Amino acid sequence: MTTRWFPSALKTAEAPPGMRIYAIGDIHGRADLLHVLAEAIVEDLAARRCEQAVTVFIGDYIDRGLGSNGVLKRLSTGDFPTPIVALRGNHEEALLRFLNDAAALDDWVENGALTTLHSYGVDAGEEVAQGGASQVRVKFLAHFPQEHRRFIEETRLWAEYGGYFFCHAGVRRSRPLHLQAPHDLMNIREGFLDCGEPFGKVIVHGHTPHNDVEDLPNRINLDTRAVSSGVLTAVALEGFERRFIQTW
Repeated sequence: MTTRWFPSALKTAEAPPGMRIYAIGDIHGRADLLHVLAEAIVEDLAARRCEQAVTVFIGDYIDRGLGSNGVLKRLSTGDFPTPIVALRGNHEEALLRFLNDAAALDDWVENGALTTLHSYGVDAGEEVAQGGASQVRVKFLAHFPQEHRRFIEETRLWAEYGGYFFCHAGVRRSRPLHLQAPHDLMNIREGFLDCGEPFGKVIVHGHTPHNDVEDLPNRINLDTRAVSSGVLTAVALEGFERRFIQTW
């Protein structure tokens, strides 16, 4: 596994002076790809010095891929080349609902929960046979570290740096960025993806998988189907520059 870098020709937003922002798209349990991107960021920091750097994770750390436990273990301990800001995706929201209410299991399973449960040593089929969704929750809580739970609970819905606004899914143009509904920030597609007008800031998001980066004047979509394609995407934002890095 290697990485490739490529620049963007677009210059429609500016990062804060002296600051480099890395943003990483939907990981979905691919701890192996996260490791590769982290190593690439280490090399980039050594090759191109900057005054301050931060990495914004767009959300959807879990489900579908086999390494959700590994992803949360790394991020919950801050084991990364820069300080991190962790945003919440719809998959983390589904997990939180299940932690509070076993009845939410079916919805979470529809989002790919079985691989996450398995990564924590929980066989959902066996537990359902013994006691239903409540038994799955009991078993999962016994295996789910408090540090991982705290990390998920402390995820943010959005972040903002200079001319960039970061969230998991997108925004509704009819509302100010700071007054967006949580459901939209984690789930929106219609009314956002088809909008060609500016949003006030360039929106950096994931949630809607594409075969490659969507590098547009008003938004940047970093979800490149990592769980199935093996391509996990990050963007480095510095001044007016956008540079992309992908596992390859």
